[in-house]
Amino acid sequence: MYDLAIIWDWIAFAVRWLHVVTAIAWIGSSFYFVALDLGLKKVPHLPVGAHGEEWQVHGGGFYHIQKYLVAPENMPDHLVWFKWESYATWLSGAALLMVVYWVGAELFLIDPAKADLSVWQAVLISAGSLTIGWICYDFLCKSRLGEHPTFLMFLLFSVLVIMSWGYDQIFTGRAALLHLGAFTATIMTANVFFIIMPNQRIVVKDLQEGRIPDPKYGKIAKLRSTHNNYLTLPVVFLMLSNHYPLAFATEYSWIIAALIFLTGVTIRHYFNTLHATGTGPHWTWAVTVLIFILIAWLSTASTWDGDYDAIENQALTAYEQRYADAAGFEEVQDIVLGRCSMCHAREPVWEGMHWAPKGVHLETSADIARAAREIYMQSGVSHAMPPANITGLPAEDRIRIVRWFRSAGRDQAALARN
Repeated sequence: MYDLAIIWDWIAFAVRWLHVVTAIAWIGSSFYFVALDLGLKKVPHLPVGAHGEEWQVHGGGFYHIQKYLVAPENMPDHLVWFKWESYATWLSGAALLMVVYWVGAELFLIDPAKADLSVWQAVLISAGSLTIGWICYDFLCKSRLGEHPTFLMFLLFSVLVIMSWGYDQIFTGRAALLHLGAFTATIMTANVFFIIMPNQRIVVKDLQEGRIPDPKYGKIAKLRSTHNNYLTLPVVFLMLSNHYPLAFATEYSWIIAALIFLTGVTIRHYFNTLHATGTGPHWTWAVTVLIFILIAWLSTASTWDGDYDAIENQALTAYEQRYADAAGFEEVQDIVLGRCSMCHAREPVWEGMHWAPKGVHLETSADIARAAREIYMQSGVSHAMPPANITGLPAEDRIRIVRWFRSAGRDQAALARN
């Protein structure tokens, strides 16, 4: 049973690797086509129906690109569709969400201090929010608001702020920001799957059957593509946020997440304008820097009152309790307090350190029970912690950590058999 933790960690790593690779492909192609679209030049003697063209050089060769707003007069023999980058990114991201946050719900998803949820309830909220989010967004886009893109974008931002607050009321800080990113990414991929690609297929079919394609399909797809363009950078930030406790483990993390969407708008506005005109509005960088300074300030505006007794007395879940009751816990507690707690404290005493790494606190028995898996993986199976073994954790203590964690697994397996 205990080896499953190692196997599962490698599965999570493999899926995360796939997710990052596919995301690079999707975001790269998205940014490329936005820049290409905005950089097109109208020149004389363009083919019938062509909107503009652009010459590019890359890899020792020259490329001549032309864009048709609707479609060319004749369908080309070979047509490349850009869709799998988006689909593979979402599918791998969904798999990673399941592997890390659904299977590990008691550790990474559920925060009993916020909402006392069972695993199935937390998973249902997780999956349901992504589905309902897309349905509501799609309804807004198909309503009359679709004719007012600026107001629609403001309304979308308001929805994202509400979702940021809502997730923060239910899930752990790390899971809240991750889910906001998944919520946004689901909208983006659904735009491709349900709107952009079907509309392009309609245009292609009309062309193949000799009909003049309706320009409205391109207009609809353009609206969704614009939304995707402005949402991309915030999604990347939210997916990276779980590595930085100053982003996810502070009182105002939901406001930080909301502000990041504004920086996505300012940064993309600069580059979109740059690609279209050759000069970007430099004021956008000043606004972006000011927003980021505000974010950094909010990350330290904690109202923590130092009530450590309340933390110690906070009830453990059944998952956490089995590690507190496992043989060797007292030994491991002494090891962790002696070798790890000077950094992993709510007020670290290690010189130059102001916040616990990854937001992991290891000061109380409850803290240690809650972080059992991380302690096992980081300081038992691997030698990742302490960094460079700076506190001199001996090999025999690492063995004690492994034995303690595995004994809890054996106890759990015995209970299951009985």
